[in-house]
Amino acid sequence: MLARFVLPLALLAAGPALAQTVAASTPKAPAGAPSDIYRSAVRIEAAAQVPDYQTPWNSGRFGGGIGTGFIIGKNQFLTNAHVVSNARRLLITIHGGSRKYPAQVKYIAHDCDLALLEVEDFSDFEKLPVFSFGEVPQLESQVRVIGYPIGGERLSVTRGVVSRIDFSAYSHSRADQHLIVQIDAAINPGNSGGPVVQDGKVVGVAFQGLRQADNTGYIIPTPVIRRFLKDISDGHYDYYVDLGASTFPLYNPAMRQALKLKDDGNGVLVTDVTPTGSCEGVLKPGDVLVSIDGHEVDSAGQILLDGEKVDLNEVVERKFAGDKVALRWLSQGSWNDKDVELKPLPPARMYAIQYEKKPRYTVFAGLVFQPLDTNLFATSKLDDVNVRRLYTDYVPKGIFTERQDIVLLTRVESDPVNSQLGGFAGKAVDKINGTVVKSLKHAHELLNPATPPEFFVIELFGSPRPIVLPGNAIAAANKRVSETYAIDHLSNLEE
Repeated sequence: MLARFVLPLALLAAGPALAQTVAASTPKAPAGAPSDIYRSAVRIEAAAQVPDYQTPWNSGRFGGGIGTGFIIGKNQFLTNAHVVSNARRLLITIHGGSRKYPAQVKYIAHDCDLALLEVEDFSDFEKLPVFSFGEVPQLESQVRVIGYPIGGERLSVTRGVVSRIDFSAYSHSRADQHLIVQIDAAINPGNSGGPVVQDGKVVGVAFQGLRQADNTGYIIPTPVIRRFLKDISDGHYDYYVDLGASTFPLYNPAMRQALKLKDDGNGVLVTDVTPTGSCEGVLKPGDVLVSIDGHEVDSAGQILLDGEKVDLNEVVERKFAGDKVALRWLSQGSWNDKDVELKPLPPARMYAIQYEKKPRYTVFAGLVFQPLDTNLFATSKLDDVNVRRLYTDYVPKGIFTERQDIVLLTRVESDPVNSQLGGFAGKAVDKINGTVVKSLKHAHELLNPATPPEFFVIELFGSPRPIVLPGNAIAAANKRVSETYAIDHLSNLEE
């Protein structure tokens, strides 16, 4: 998965000296741009606090970084979500200025790595020019990346050529894929959120680079930016919709013959249809999707859109909840046509890194329970095969329809009442006192009844025996654990 190999620019290590980077003490503006347009590219200083998922009752560690933003309207500064994620303080500086302006996040979209900031007082920015947006740059055309990369305090401009237009992973969330433009500009950490300009207009936002290659950067193109801005126009961000179907390429001639398909290089095999998703009851595994919104789907799952071959999901990417998409597919020898209403798939966010949220947990006699998600996977060693299966199958197999959370016993804080239970850590909870656990809140309720039972029996997936704790010893154990490990609150059930 590409997300393992790319990182947001703010997280990449510094590279060698950049021959193409121009120190911009008095840079020339792009053709057709106002001479002072560079003043509208601002430096962002962020102080952040990252939650601690290993000991979730702690406040987390502090950190910080530098990024770039740019003015797109009255008191509107566009930047990357990863520049301002988990921010506790944001300061904006104008190019050539010394004053630091306090700022705050107005809207943030972690799934497409974009955010809109505002300052407390915009009056000093009123006379600065506003960046306007262009179209997706053509292959082999030249662009300029404007930003504040590491290696200096002043503005920097990097020139590069568009080398690829693709539908690929956005590393900030580790789960989302959108349209992406690759350029050979030598961009560095700190460029994140900076405008990528062509003919005086913004054609993208710099946001991540490839660790294994020099002079390779990626920008968020304008279709993604425009969708974000349209989404927030009603005052809140609603996330992307999802087709709710997975497909597999149909290159193999024998497979095409078995499906009674022409050898025309078109059509992809439907492999999974997500329960409760947009296509539930419409498509089914084994169907062959041949067209989406009138765009012919080739055997690689691509369509021709705006003169470029892109993933078929790019059609869905540009739509919103309630919009419809026209599908044409072959099912058991019969052709079918239907307009499908698109909707988000909230359970799929379990696969994405979460930000600006406190870890959920509950502590019970030293046993720490947490919901399974990608944040936990990223910070803990979860190698139990049952946990990995539950994680993988959570959306495709519809586990989320029965269990809102997969609850894990993540650690055991030592106490006399829980001795000899170390081997249970890292396993998923199936039942508590015979009741199937549906969520962390449900587990908390089962563990804290009005009248404690004689014994609490906790059954774990893949464990040959349950955990059994005496009910009359829990209150004293909770008090000891709270004092011994300085746990002020034994639970946090809200995000």
